[in-house]
Amino acid sequence: MGLHPVLAEKLSTALAVVSPIALTRRDARLPRVAGKVHAVIGMRRTGKTMFLLQLLSEHRESAAGAERAIYLSFDDDRLAGLELEQLGFLLEEYYRRYPALRGRETVNWFLDEIQLVPGWERFVRRVIDSEKIEIAVSGSSARMLSREVHTSLRGRGMATVIRPFSFREFLRHHGEEPEKEPRRWTPADRSLIEKRFREYLVEGGFPEVQGVAATLRIELLQGYVDTVLFRDVVERHGVSQVAALRWLVRQCLRNPAGSFSVHRLHRDLKAQGHGVAKDAVHAMLGHLLDAFLLSAVPLVTESERQRNSNPRKLYPADPGLIKAFDASGRSNIGHALETAVLNELERRGAEVGYVRTGEGLEVDFLARRTTAGEELIQVCVDPSSPGTRERELRALATAGKEHPRATRRVLVLDRDNLMRTEEPGTEVLPAYEWLLAAQRDH
Repeated sequence: MGLHPVLAEKLSTALAVVSPIALTRRDARLPRVAGKVHAVIGMRRTGKTMFLLQLLSEHRESAAGAERAIYLSFDDDRLAGLELEQLGFLLEEYYRRYPALRGRETVNWFLDEIQLVPGWERFVRRVIDSEKIEIAVSGSSARMLSREVHTSLRGRGMATVIRPFSFREFLRHHGEEPEKEPRRWTPADRSLIEKRFREYLVEGGFPEVQGVAATLRIELLQGYVDTVLFRDVVERHGVSQVAALRWLVRQCLRNPAGSFSVHRLHRDLKAQGHGVAKDAVHAMLGHLLDAFLLSAVPLVTESERQRNSNPRKLYPADPGLIKAFDASGRSNIGHALETAVLNELERRGAEVGYVRTGEGLEVDFLARRTTAGEELIQVCVDPSSPGTRERELRALATAGKEHPRATRRVLVLDRDNLMRTEEPGTEVLPAYEWLLAAQRDH
């Protein structure tokens, strides 16, 4: 028995010198840690395959020879039922074609949908241990969750999450990424950025929906969510109460940035006629978080008991999902803005919580990053009302006393909403300027 003929064909194609694929460059980067299997994960349709192809292109541009970097996809019906043994044959065939590389030169393999081969983890662990090969793998989030990658690879895996486009990537995709700092923008530059930012908060950053009509965009986004529900939750975890799950998802996506507790959701589900146990509600939420459809922001506290007993704030994976599921006609611009800020904090590798002061006031986010310290962020679309302005600033000032090492920022929608503050150390700026700063921990 030798290498599967379709897999041999794929290898030959992968080694062929082809023209670079036109794609939007993503800002995500694999951690610079040798001897690890890099798992590229994230919600469906966020561009994980395109990211692998971007890495392939970058390696081929920097390496002397296309054979030092290959991309293989196992999502081919002709490879259905492929056995683990074939991956071993693939390795040997590769080095038969390029024997001078074995043991001498480091090569890079990018394996897409590798989870379709049962036992793939054993193969990549052996290759990492015995060959000079750096491996990046990707696949559907149903089988390639972050915690599962670490477990299955026995500590040899590192996860990189690919999310929908950031605002900078959104502008880059449309050929409008700013090359200058905000202080050097012309009035026309700023007007364009502000126009695009409002579009981003409505349309979101999923690559496939860019530039499509609103009706089709909503249909696509609703389809993404349905796929997550049925492939990543119902099929994978055997959830039988599908109606309750769908209600739960719609409730979360229609009310982003809202405070949710399992107790409250369980009560509301019962009121809607869904007989579901509280433990099942807790499990459903966990599955939705694992599938990257939602993010949960807990209360900032040193007490684990208080953190678990207080409501969490739930946010969708992308601001575009809000409009796709809220048919009320509300603008939801404030919730979309909060969602965009949270998603950027997660891109930057921050641990995020919300703050409730001793006076009962709230600050939207306290972000903690390894290399950048702490950051208190209040998101306020329109602080023109004196009452709103005073409340937001007082909450931030009080939280600043409780977290004295944190920088303090108020992020507003645009320059028309900038406000003056006499609070020393508090910065007020348009959210899009902060988003375009794009500082990340790696």
